Amino acid sequence: MLEMGTLLAGPFCAHLLADFGAEVIKIEPPGKGDPMRRWGSQYKGQSLWWHMLSRNKKCITLNLKEAKGQEIFCELVKRSDIGVENFRPGTLERWNIGYDRLKSINERFILVRVSGYGQTGPYKDRTGFGSVAEAFGGLRYITGYPDRPPTRVGISLGDSLAGTFGAMGALMALYHRDNQNGGSGQVVDIGIYEAVFKMMETMVPDYKYLDRVRERTGSVLPGVAPSNIYPTQDKKYVVIAANADSVFSRLAECMGRPELAKDPDFATHQARGAHMEDLDKIISKWTPEWDSKQLIELLSKAGVPAGPICSAADIIEDPHYWAREMLLSFADPKLGEMIIPGIVPKLSETPGGVSWLGPALGEHNQEIYHDLLDLSDEHRRSLKAEDIL
Repeated sequence: MLEMGTLLAGPFCAHLLADFGAEVIKIEPPGKGDPMRRWGSQYKGQSLWWHMLSRNKKCITLNLKEAKGQEIFCELVKRSDIGVENFRPGTLERWNIGYDRLKSINERFILVRVSGYGQTGPYKDRTGFGSVAEAFGGLRYITGYPDRPPTRVGISLGDSLAGTFGAMGALMALYHRDNQNGGSGQVVDIGIYEAVFKMMETMVPDYKYLDRVRERTGSVLPGVAPSNIYPTQDKKYVVIAANADSVFSRLAECMGRPELAKDPDFATHQARGAHMEDLDKIISKWTPEWDSKQLIELLSKAGVPAGPICSAADIIEDPHYWAREMLLSFADPKLGEMIIPGIVPKLSETPGGVSWLGPALGEHNQEIYHDLLDLSDEHRRSLKAEDIL
């Protein structure tokens, strides 16, 4: 797999596949590299985000803007199954490595193209960062509280969603090529806003057929109760989701208020949704009788979904994360012992793994250019002098 992208959406797509053994060759501009190398928090002079996102990848330098660099890239395409890029539409074509040329070189080649608005449409040429796509895709409009301006989720969700759909699209295209008598590659075209919009549930049908615009609702979903955060004795909050009739009955028993499950205001899903504020007040008066761990244990034993709102400090101490290998201890030669996020999803026969964290700029030039492409040392020195490698 050839990764040509920078920052997040394209690299996240390749990151997901690299975790499961795809040989990902990440291509970076000579002397500069991916800006992600310098983004986010720094540890021992290294970007932690870079090391997480670029683990298991082989990093080479190559100037795709120059003809000689494009020729070398085409040699790599001959030997590859998938490419991923997240440049503005038309960039590869301007560099003379558009999909038409790539497919003429290798008709089985699959190209994942991630951009803000997709490869077609009236907005295709607009600059489209993930934050803008989250707004255009509808997510920002409904995020936050009704009496305040729209806010953001505290992570780069749009880019990660687009990368996830990109990985899924690449695998579907690969399956079609190899197992459905297709025999040829294709383009996987993803607009970041589309990956966001795909998550927006019935937002548009609600408006079209019910004349209802979904608005910001803070920590609740309208008509779904109880499903909120509730205070505890130790000044924390616990999420309780007891909106199904049978589950609410169990919650009422835990509260010592079994009569609530038979109260006409709370007996059904629709009734609880209509009386959400009253119900939340009742529950919020009860939960402070317990500290958060006691409350979660009590509710869990009763079969009521409940859980803590975890910070990083909570996560790293939680035994379930370690038991599921969602936290891995990894010895890195540059950074030392590192605690890093694990692999998703969990596969029983081919579970994936982490072999190394983010490589240095051009760390795998020798392996790719000498061992794979058989370029001589003299030729490589010449290309490096010309700022091609």
